[in-house]
Amino acid sequence: MHEPATSTASPVVTTPARRPLPTDRVRLGVVGAGNVADLNVAGYLDHPRCDVVGVCDVDADLAGAAARRWGVAKVYADFDGLLADGEVDAVEILTPTYLHHAHVLAALRAGKHVSVQKPLANSVPEARELARVAAETGLVLRVSECFRHYPPLVRARELVESGAIGRVIGVRVKTVVGQTDSAFQAGLRLEGYGWRLDGRSPGGHLFDDMAHKYAMALWLPGLDIVSVQAVVRRRDLYFEPCVSLFEYEDPDVLGVMDVHFAPGMWLHSKYYGADELFELQGEEGVVWVTRATGEMLDVPPVVLYQGRDNICRTVAEEGVPSDWAEGFRRSSIHFVDALLDGTVPDMTADEAVRVLQLCFAVYQASATRMPVDPRTISDPVTAEGWPEP
Repeated sequence: MHEPATSTASPVVTTPARRPLPTDRVRLGVVGAGNVADLNVAGYLDHPRCDVVGVCDVDADLAGAAARRWGVAKVYADFDGLLADGEVDAVEILTPTYLHHAHVLAALRAGKHVSVQKPLANSVPEARELARVAAETGLVLRVSECFRHYPPLVRARELVESGAIGRVIGVRVKTVVGQTDSAFQAGLRLEGYGWRLDGRSPGGHLFDDMAHKYAMALWLPGLDIVSVQAVVRRRDLYFEPCVSLFEYEDPDVLGVMDVHFAPGMWLHSKYYGADELFELQGEEGVVWVTRATGEMLDVPPVVLYQGRDNICRTVAEEGVPSDWAEGFRRSSIHFVDALLDGTVPDMTADEAVRVLQLCFAVYQASATRMPVDPRTISDPVTAEGWPEP
């Protein structure tokens, strides 16, 4: 039986009442107009009670072009200028991860509610500081985790919670990165990726994109992970093939995460040349989510197999929206609704800390070839062989 880690517990913070919005609408400022901005902003533009009132980017041309696409009047090249705008209630921060700590901290201190792109920060101490400041100020800080709002994954979690497969006993998350000829990938600004390849990031693909998958490994079964074993390789400057074994707080539940880079494999995708498969094994059945970023398999996005009482059946849930962009859109709508309704939006800062701990536990387990309890990760971690910050 695993004993809970107690040495890294966050301090108890007395949380004041949430700071109210000055109007019955959310007036939003967008910080960062790069490669993923359109995906994240679509939901805000769709929401009938949200106004995108300002766009900020150090590249004035980029900010201006985004403002014209979105019908936004105010353009800022200076972050402090946007934060000083009294007509901005909340911000969506889409800047590179190494800037998240400074940008989120400044926004909270300026009295703005914050949604920030994953990962929350470059280290667990930085993320914990942001969580503490948000709690002390009564402001909302949530991490924009689009996979938690991607309809096939939401449906899979609903099936698990309904008891459709009985008690969960296994979790599998598979990611493959290959090639695609999508217009989206062809239109990406390569200069937006340089910071991912050097000491401004503590790791490569396993820190960046795989934050989504670590979040799913925790969220889909609704269980914490207490032990990680892993083997991580370096394929090039960014990609890190990996196989990880997860032990959950329920000792009967085991998880596997595998990540592969297949440069000769072309994928059907409207977005990146990548795709994912998710499997939740229960004592009485199994749920598969057969796609996410791409559309690798020409099968329904959610498949349920049940085998109970000597009766076997397969249910293909074909009506679930499965365009990857829908997760971004619904995530943004969810943030606005939470601010207006006074509810807690996901992913919370505390949950984002657990994702970071899991990410760094994979790196540490591979480097030491020893099991690592993610909950014990409290210091900054850099991937083995990665440039130091």
